[in-house]
Amino acid sequence: MIATKHPLRRALCGLGLAAVLATATGLGAGPSAAEVQLEPTVESMAAFLDSQAHTTPDGRKPTAIADTGSASGSSSGSAASRSSDAVGEGPAMTAPLAAFAYSLTHPDAAPPGANRWDCTPSAQHPRPVVLLHGTWLNAYDTFSFLSPKLAAEGYCAFAFNYGKSGLLEGGGLGAILPGRNGVGPMVESAKQVAAFVERVRAATGSDQVDIIGHSQGGTLANYALKFEGLQGKVGKLITFGATHHGTSLMGIATLGRIINNLGIDILGFTRPIVGVANIEQAAGSSFYTTLNAGGDTVPGTDYTAVGSRWDEVMNPYDWTFLTAGEGAKVTNITLQDGCDQDLSDHMTLMYSPRAASIALRALDPEAGRGLDCTFNPWLVGGSGKL
Repeated sequence: MIATKHPLRRALCGLGLAAVLATATGLGAGPSAAEVQLEPTVESMAAFLDSQAHTTPDGRKPTAIADTGSASGSSSGSAASRSSDAVGEGPAMTAPLAAFAYSLTHPDAAPPGANRWDCTPSAQHPRPVVLLHGTWLNAYDTFSFLSPKLAAEGYCAFAFNYGKSGLLEGGGLGAILPGRNGVGPMVESAKQVAAFVERVRAATGSDQVDIIGHSQGGTLANYALKFEGLQGKVGKLITFGATHHGTSLMGIATLGRIINNLGIDILGFTRPIVGVANIEQAAGSSFYTTLNAGGDTVPGTDYTAVGSRWDEVMNPYDWTFLTAGEGAKVTNITLQDGCDQDLSDHMTLMYSPRAASIALRALDPEAGRGLDCTFNPWLVGGSGKL
């Protein structure tokens, strides 16, 4: 058996074996290796060995197996991407910088109030809430402000870390820091999201969940609804700064896509630096061609999409908004409408009292909850409190 799952090891293995065979005089009765043109890949090596293998006296013929490491999964994942549970509740935070600092030493911490797997949904809140972080983030540093508010309202909340991928696996430089997740291929991450939702449904006995997704997390939920079997299993999808249609990153990503379309792979050049998921979220990628080919929504789910005028990552910010298709309800909300003093950017959006009140109202509109409006400074967040 020829098997290796690490991309670098796989490449070196293929190159090394091909080089050895290139100097060999021949194997068995077949053509000599010197006469065979081999690609420097494990797959090519396996095919060559198959062509040289003899049938044994009992009629069997050995076969080389090339393991490319492309299998997908949830907790075990693939060589390119994997997920992990968020365990051990961290403290509640009011600002993202403090949460980020804590997560550097506790990268797999659960946000406070989440992942209490013995939680039983109440009659008032029958659907558990799944929390999905964004790119270069984790469950804790995204939801350490919102999660305890959900728990205080009686919701069963659950979060995990998806899209974990190291530097040599294509995760980019950000993956060097602890807790920088959401960097793996987005389709793989969507599969992990779907698997986690099924775990939550099984643990709680609930037919449906509600999902709150930030940035890439909201986009993955939408993909999983359409292509990973979650349609009919999600009652509400509430997103904040979600990259539903990609982002221009102040025009940088759009320019990069234009250059790529001219035949110069500038985005491919930056992939090892920023990671696969960031490249896929640049406007115009094939991921979005697939995601939105049939419209923005699926029947049976209520969508709430929240965007901030101060969002420096998801921009133009109204690209986060959705258009309702048949059988779906969409509410698009600009955070600053009626509250100009909320200056939340992409990160502080999840530490905005107004955003939290929007989430709670969307989860239970019949409660008649009003919306908070407080000064939430750009970058610092948490009404200026660390």
